[in-house]
Amino acid sequence: MMQPSKKEKTARTPKKSGEAGRQSVTDLLEIMARLRGPSGCPWDREQTGKTLKKFLIEEAYETLEAIESGTPEALKEELGDLLLQIIFLSRIAEEKGEFCFSDVARTLAEKLIRRHPHVFPSAGRSPVVAVNARDVVKVWRTVKESEGKYEKRRSLTDGIPLALPALERAQRISQRVSKAGLDRPTIDASWETVKKKFTELRRSTRQSSPKTVEEQFGDLIFTLVNWARLRGLSAEEALRKSNRRFSKRVRRAELQLRRRGRKLEEPTPEEVGQIRNSPRRRSHHDTLRS
Repeated sequence: MMQPSKKEKTARTPKKSGEAGRQSVTDLLEIMARLRGPSGCPWDREQTGKTLKKFLIEEAYETLEAIESGTPEALKEELGDLLLQIIFLSRIAEEKGEFCFSDVARTLAEKLIRRHPHVFPSAGRSPVVAVNARDVVKVWRTVKESEGKYEKRRSLTDGIPLALPALERAQRISQRVSKAGLDRPTIDASWETVKKKFTELRRSTRQSSPKTVEEQFGDLIFTLVNWARLRGLSAEEALRKSNRRFSKRVRRAELQLRRRGRKLEEPTPEEVGQIRNSPRRRSHHDTLRS
């Protein structure tokens, strides 16, 4: 581990706003060092790895939204906010003498080279050929095994981050178990399981405890995620898009109510019916449902 030098610990005065076009990663590191310094920002000085966790997750999701919006300026800004969290956490580690941002960058560069032997061949080793993406995945697995990446795993589910969104984690568990040959249902068989779980859920709502209903509901969602995987769909992505469609409908309803001088909490059943049946631009999704 490289210990930060005195020069790295001392932040130089960052460039002025008029010189923003020439600012670099080095400037960002110096700005962060100054923010964390004695004469810097009290809020920044108080932050720790634990307090920054929620901001890291938030910025990652805002970056996803920017990608989906298709707006380059929004994506540029959100990528910067995400980079800030990495620089922030690296600075905190540097102050503890653990590692610095340069160590993070070097570790990443070494990993990229090591895991792409088909692009960066090593002297004295047989050439690695990867014609397509499937070949590359096999190469990655071989390299990870040589790194001892899987040595500590005692279960197929080990190594799947607990902090992943539940739908995404369910899909990864399902995929890994399927690859191991423990569960390889067909799409039709998976759909039959979905119907069975739905029936069990309906039955549990009439005669079971809330805990049992919750378990049956969870089983139904997991089965639907597995069916989505077999269909080549991302359950997480599908739900995120559904959330956006529903939010648009809510905003449209709010707009129509405001035009009538009403609040969203105040519509009459007749107004709700009028809003639902009002003409609107038909999407591909609506066309499929009609």
